[in-house]
Amino acid sequence: MPQGPDPGNARTLDEFIGELRLLKVWAGGPSITEITRRVHQDWRRAGRPRTEWPARSTVGNCFRPGRRRPNSDLLLAVVRALAGGDEATVALWRQALRTVLGEAEAAARVRACGRLPAGPSPLLGRSRAASAAEAALTAAGQPGVVVLEGAAGVGKTSLALHVARGVAARSAADAPVLFARLRGFDPTGPATDPAAVLETFLRLLGVAGDRIPYGVTARAAVYRQLLAGTGALVVLDDAADAEQVRPLLPGDPACRTLVTSRRMMRGLPGATRLTLEPLAPDDSVALLRQTAGAGPRSADTAALRRIADDLGHLPSALTLIGRHMRQHTGWTLADYHRETVVPLALEEGVRAAIAASDARTAPGARTLLRLLALHPLDRTDTARAAALAGEDEQAVRGHLDALCAAHLLTEPEPGRFRMPALVRAYAEERVGLDVPGTAIRQALRRVPAPTEPAGAAAARVLAA
Repeated sequence: MPQGPDPGNARTLDEFIGELRLLKVWAGGPSITEITRRVHQDWRRAGRPRTEWPARSTVGNCFRPGRRRPNSDLLLAVVRALAGGDEATVALWRQALRTVLGEAEAAARVRACGRLPAGPSPLLGRSRAASAAEAALTAAGQPGVVVLEGAAGVGKTSLALHVARGVAARSAADAPVLFARLRGFDPTGPATDPAAVLETFLRLLGVAGDRIPYGVTARAAVYRQLLAGTGALVVLDDAADAEQVRPLLPGDPACRTLVTSRRMMRGLPGATRLTLEPLAPDDSVALLRQTAGAGPRSADTAALRRIADDLGHLPSALTLIGRHMRQHTGWTLADYHRETVVPLALEEGVRAAIAASDARTAPGARTLLRLLALHPLDRTDTARAAALAGEDEQAVRGHLDALCAAHLLTEPEPGRFRMPALVRAYAEERVGLDVPGTAIRQALRRVPAPTEPAGAAAARVLAA
């Protein structure tokens, strides 16, 4: 039969329903009554009892977005009715439905609780940021929403929990405390569905399961009613974007909400946004010493600072290398040179964290990130980035802004961009894998010859 809509385009259940509506149009736009008649006819032939035959309204609901627990059997029966019984088409839609339901099931998995997670939240080098966050969170007449933004591994969750524990300790004993990991940048699956978080929060607030309304809007309304005037503290960790967070805000200035995200969260009006930077050099050395433990190596401040510089003063990377030092007492500090510590940090989890942020940027921005690794300088500007990309400056500025929003680049001064050390190492790994050698050579020809030696990634391509 002629080719219809491709359900393989769908990544979510709502997108699958959108493709199903296109299939209905493609099939000539039969009425819901006619589709219901066809389903009944097919199920009669299959010997299914009349008690299982769907009502017209039930078939109509198959075309409504916003569903969380669809009847897969009925959805495929609708597809068969629209596709004229073509089994190859039905098989294609069945596979697509399995894919999106797997995503929906993963998104519905919630890690939420009515208390703050246990465990230490070290504050090394973060006292000023902690004070700023707490002041904004508790300021009278303010919305009471603070977003801690920053790169993967910079310590947002540790700081958020430290601040939240302090606020909770000074709150009324009966003030609700709600915590959820939103998995916005989890490399193993989709971000958590806010409707699923609201269901868990409502249960924690005492709402029986059969009284929880359907749909995110209705659940958010009940949630806000229950929290009004309670002075609740809500912590939302690892948010994907403002759209995921917005339904989870209490909407009451008496309540306080602390959000962490790797993205710039511009879509939350009234929220205080605080960007968490890498540690200062002295604090980086202190963290290495603290993690590595006492010993002769901890006395060599210059060597520890060199290691911290190579790691871009990123707390997660410093902690990983400090643990390596603790576990490998036969290594000297001279063994921890850049060609060792950077691959070690990437291998132990930093690569996966950066990759998760990278994966959520647009293709043009991702390509530019890799091309920037060809540049031997620590900093670049829009003109040089445009030359590398072979695009006009306006388009490239959009890519640069997207990379800054994902904290894969920083803009320390207007029009000047810096790539953090470990992001550069990641981009150098990826450029030869993701960008054809021909395109790399063309990019290098477009850039004025620098006085510095070519970057390591460029040198490898040029030597090939």
